[in-house]
Amino acid sequence: MFQLGWFSTGRDKAARDLLTAVQDSIQRGEIKAEIAFVFCSREPGEVAETDLFLKLVESCRIPLVTFSYEESRTMMSATSSGQGKDLPAWRLDYDREVMQRLQSFHSDLCVLAGYMLIVGPEMCLRYNMINLHPAAPGGPAGIWQEVIWQLIEQKAERTGVMMHLVTPELDKGPPVTYCTFSIRGKPFDGLWQEIAGRPIAEIKRQEGEANHLFQAIRRHGLARELPLIVYTIKAFSEGKVRITTDKKVVDARGNSVSGYDLTAEIDRQVIPLGPHHTSYGFGQVGGGAMFSSRDHLGGVPYPPDGVTPPA
Repeated sequence: MFQLGWFSTGRDKAARDLLTAVQDSIQRGEIKAEIAFVFCSREPGEVAETDLFLKLVESCRIPLVTFSYEESRTMMSATSSGQGKDLPAWRLDYDREVMQRLQSFHSDLCVLAGYMLIVGPEMCLRYNMINLHPAAPGGPAGIWQEVIWQLIEQKAERTGVMMHLVTPELDKGPPVTYCTFSIRGKPFDGLWQEIAGRPIAEIKRQEGEANHLFQAIRRHGLARELPLIVYTIKAFSEGKVRITTDKKVVDARGNSVSGYDLTAEIDRQVIPLGPHHTSYGFGQVGGGAMFSSRDHLGGVPYPPDGVTPPA
């Protein structure tokens, strides 16, 4: 059976929701896979939200491996010297210890699901790891706020969400799967008209993220994030897309692809509830569940030392 590795810091409800959605789809037989292990970069007792995540993993009877990056930063930074190409030496040592602790597990694919660390080059080579980026292939780079402002400034007509291969170059890995959607027509045209002729700097200064167009683009993108992750795992488990030993993305016939397009599948799952709602219906692979706007599951900014501030 297809084996998944799951990496998370487990810092919020979004991390729990994503694990639950994937595990439920597996239990219903909709995803032909199993989660071989969950790795968490926090230990029990560090953060209350993470403790809830760890209890969820245990309740699902999934093997759990934990290793605190905060504790490691204190210990390893005192004994490690030097600097990697992009990460301090202690972070590379941390990755090596993680790989040591996971060596008894096999994984065909690893998902970064709210994993709040930059992955070093050795770990990128060891595992086939994928992460979420809030733009379509070839679209803007950066965290989701930066992406949306660039879309508005460029007067873009379409955007999307993609899963990309994790590589040593941060957020530069090739697309693995993606979906796209239009940001023209209803309900967007009237929102574009609201800002017609206004410089982007003025919009940022006067309205910021409260701008109606900004919020609409965010809602439509966010509604597709969790379904894309679920359907990406499903596509991998069915052999529709895979990553080769030399880190190329190919389809079922072995042909190289610039990402596997899941737009049709995602569109069937994301159902607008009405013009005044900010929630969307995420029809599960076989049913229906509601979810509303929440923090982005990935694409967070990273400080230079390779960790984000603890929640």
